[in-house]
Amino acid sequence: MSVFYIKYKRERGLFMFTAEKIQSLNELELEVYGYIMQHKNAISYMRIREVATEAHVSTTTVLRFCKKMGCDGYAEFKLKMKEYNKQKSIHKISENLSEIKAFFERLETEKFQSKLEEAAAMIAKMERVLFTGIGTSGHIGQYGARCFTNIGKFSLCISDPYCPINMQETENTVVIVLSVSGETGQTIKIVNALKRCNCKIISITNTESCTISKLSDINISYYITMHQDEEHTDYTSQVPAVSIIESLSNKIRNRLIEE
Repeated sequence: MSVFYIKYKRERGLFMFTAEKIQSLNELELEVYGYIMQHKNAISYMRIREVATEAHVSTTTVLRFCKKMGCDGYAEFKLKMKEYNKQKSIHKISENLSEIKAFFERLETEKFQSKLEEAAAMIAKMERVLFTGIGTSGHIGQYGARCFTNIGKFSLCISDPYCPINMQETENTVVIVLSVSGETGQTIKIVNALKRCNCKIISITNTESCTISKLSDINISYYITMHQDEEHTDYTSQVPAVSIIESLSNKIRNRLIEE
């Protein structure tokens, strides 16, 4: 997502309700916020006195709230709310499976399989496997750790971005990093800490041009369209990441059997 596009969306009012702005509200202003969130579609048609009455606050409190949301007054806030509601209503998750089908076709190519074999060979010779990721990627990492444990590979998942990294034995440890964007700050921090512990890094990301890919010894990228709404909720499919993990698990299991 380009800087210009983010700036454009901010100017259109879709970033009114950021965590920083909400944290700046006092108790009465939070009452206004709570009422607005419960009546988003009606706000654009309500007068400021009506909002104040329904939220049990003064019109001055409503005006302060609007200014903290980045608006000059209530009139501008209503316009931005109208645009906010419009964008929220038209945001739909695509049900087109063509990209997933295309990914599975790439998964079977010699080039992709070669990258998986390279990663599997590295993992197979390591004593410990750590998965790491934040949010949805953290849950996929937990699934990956379970898959690897099932085939007899000691595996754990670090999904807490504030987990202290203090490892003594790292020579035989490989880290599998999961991140759709490859730019998640907390995940990058964890990867850097593990690299300082001399761990090998394998990343599974959407593209290979991201920061986490550049920090990795091996990167496996799957290239599908990323889907996020204006509140940064990520709807990007995790099917590719799960498929890559399961494919690695199968290849490692076969290597262990052959040994």
